[in-house]
Amino acid sequence: MLSLPNLLTLSRIFAVPILVFLLWTPAPLDYAITFVLYCIVGITDYFDGYLARAQGRISRLGQFLDPIADKIMVAAVIMMLVSTRQASAEPIIHGLHIIPALVILLREIIVSGLREFLAPLHVSMPVSRLAKWKTTFQLVALGALILAGAVPAAEWVHWTGLASLWAAAILTGITGWDYLRIGLRHMD
Repeated sequence: MLSLPNLLTLSRIFAVPILVFLLWTPAPLDYAITFVLYCIVGITDYFDGYLARAQGRISRLGQFLDPIADKIMVAAVIMMLVSTRQASAEPIIHGLHIIPALVILLREIIVSGLREFLAPLHVSMPVSRLAKWKTTFQLVALGALILAGAVPAAEWVHWTGLASLWAAAILTGITGWDYLRIGLRHMD
């Protein structure tokens, strides 16, 4: 249970309240600190899986916690970027850009529900390569949007984050549909 991969996963979960606290105040320094922490958390997302496979220490706890840690972090950061006002009185994610944020959040809820529904039926829903790309785009998008709060004069960072958010939402929709198709086969 206390293997290094599992500890890295748990550290991501414990980092979420710190990320939320830092995003609560819309000062550029807070966004800069949040960006550094977010990058560290994102790197641990890669290394926990890599180390688990490399050391042959893939555990049921890790398989359970890893997607939860991802979903908690993504949902918390999206919520904060939609709700927290910058000095310009607008949130980082606003207007039509709330649509991809909602798509991402809804997909995460639906897929979690599907996994819970299918678990007693012993139906596996392995993570696809496309879902890994979706996660990568989400991490890049949210990282760029946090960084945009730290460097508000560099509008290209904000637009890069928003473009990545839309790309992540498109991949989210595709992978969500794939998982839903699997789930529908096992429903009455």
